[in-house]
Amino acid sequence: MEYAVTNKATLGVVEIGGLHCGSGQPLLLILGPCVIQSRDLTLSIAEQLRSMCSQLQMPLVFKASFDKANRTSRSGYRGLGIDAGLRILEEVRRDVGLPTVTDVHLPQQANAVAEVCDLLQIPAFLARQTDLLEAAAATGRPLNVKKGQFMAPLDMQYVLDKVYAAGQGGCLLCERGTFFGYGRLVNDMQALPLMRGLGAPVIFDATHSVQQPGGLGGATGGNRAMVEPLARAAVATGIDGLFLETHPDPDTSPSDGANMVPLDALPHLLNRIKALSELVRSWP
Repeated sequence: MEYAVTNKATLGVVEIGGLHCGSGQPLLLILGPCVIQSRDLTLSIAEQLRSMCSQLQMPLVFKASFDKANRTSRSGYRGLGIDAGLRILEEVRRDVGLPTVTDVHLPQQANAVAEVCDLLQIPAFLARQTDLLEAAAATGRPLNVKKGQFMAPLDMQYVLDKVYAAGQGGCLLCERGTFFGYGRLVNDMQALPLMRGLGAPVIFDATHSVQQPGGLGGATGGNRAMVEPLARAAVATGIDGLFLETHPDPDTSPSDGANMVPLDALPHLLNRIKALSELVRSWP
């Protein structure tokens, strides 16, 4: 399968703030809270995640959103906004020493986000937005593009076409579940090797995959008990990275609390994930 790219070798391994994701690399972790609530809480979570992943010797990119522009209800908490949010993410990057990623919702946000973040994330609902993909790719930063809940895995080839026509920073493809009727997502694990066959590193978003869209009426529900089983299944297929959202007290999070892993439960989960990942990577 051909792509309109200048250097196809860049499809295999993507560099993110000094870390590498792709074939032959260790499992990359993308971890953090769903949304930025405050500077102090964000920095505290980042520091705890850095310590945790350092002990596990697992590469980490810190994730938090400055704006949740796709909330179910108009009254849903969206975040601190781009200016305050990027200042906090810059502190995480500079003072905590972690590469960072955040969502980009509009083409005009791309350059400002790229000045602060090592990885730009395209939300699933926007995965087909050509202007957004091209503006984000043109910054030279790598992208993490979440596959739309309405898209077939092989349709992500057209996302790669758009991204690599506009920039050479690299692209990760992220699976986060597929609509199954109303208010439910399912995971077709065939999507992971299929997308990896397109030549791009593949990330599995284990927390958004257990969402129940609109399940709480004016808010999204979910079942965090299913996060680890799905994460283990995805890692067993040989994915390149794992995306998980976490919070010290998920039930008090203003966004996606039902899906998130409690911060103090994360080490046990990651220990098991690391062991499974190393086993899979040992196979010829």
